[in-house]
Amino acid sequence: MMQGWIAGLVLLMQMNEMTDQTTKEGSSQIQANVQREAYRLDYVDVPLVNNERLDRLMTEMEKKAYRKPVNATISDAGGIVKEIPGAQLNRRAFVEQFYKQFYSEGPMKFDVPTLPIYPKVDSELLASIRVHPIGYYVTYFNSNNKHRFTNIKLATQAINNYVVLPNETFSFNRVVGVRTRGRGYMPAKVIVRGEFSEGIGGGICQTSSTLFNAVDRAGLTIVERYSHSRSVPYVPSGRDATVNWGGPDFSFKNNYNQPILIRAQALPGRVYVSIYSSELINHKPRHVPGASKTIPEEITAGADAENSNP
Repeated sequence: MMQGWIAGLVLLMQMNEMTDQTTKEGSSQIQANVQREAYRLDYVDVPLVNNERLDRLMTEMEKKAYRKPVNATISDAGGIVKEIPGAQLNRRAFVEQFYKQFYSEGPMKFDVPTLPIYPKVDSELLASIRVHPIGYYVTYFNSNNKHRFTNIKLATQAINNYVVLPNETFSFNRVVGVRTRGRGYMPAKVIVRGEFSEGIGGGICQTSSTLFNAVDRAGLTIVERYSHSRSVPYVPSGRDATVNWGGPDFSFKNNYNQPILIRAQALPGRVYVSIYSSELINHKPRHVPGASKTIPEEITAGADAENSNP
């Protein structure tokens, strides 16, 4: 008896794990094709389900069924682009379907049940908080520095259309993400311990500094901010916000009772950041000095951007 049980268990463990296949039905529906024998325990009179293998199957199904939700956004033309709900595996319904199929006749083939994941920002919310500007800031730079312009533009695009809910904290590093060549960032001048140096993503501190001044002007709570070790030409002294992946971050908290919307854009020579919210917001703006409109003399026209000043 014991030998038969051990032999059956060994045979089960040796069965090919890749017995479960999924196929797309249309654009989103996933279908599970399961070989019953791979999940069957035959060492008792009544067939039982190998729950360890079922758990592994559900883990795999979770990866295949997951779709990240997409927030509603504002297009370049100013219209609202509708949100797209995501999806995740409905584990309870999957187990019920699995057992029903397991103890039925015929092949085990069934649709994988899912639950919707609703996006953080839908069209209705976005429409309500895009109407009332509560803060803005503009900084200027020499767009002949192509690498710097690329980095500024990428970072600005990352924060554009971001919504910060009441009592939520915004982290520049978390939202923008790691700055690498693979993500399009280029080498440009940065300030390291008071000295100029070359680094991937150089220039994005102008985006974080522009955001800081817009946020401060809107009266939001600054949580974390650091200044460069040397003055920078694009904001008044002491009004910069240096950032570095794995190092200094710029973060702020939405202390208001309404969500706020960040609108940001980088055009040749200037960076715009505006903060919007609902008309119901009772904000307390602060005085923030404006940036000089004089374009910093980073490089002369036609010069090599890699040999420029920051």
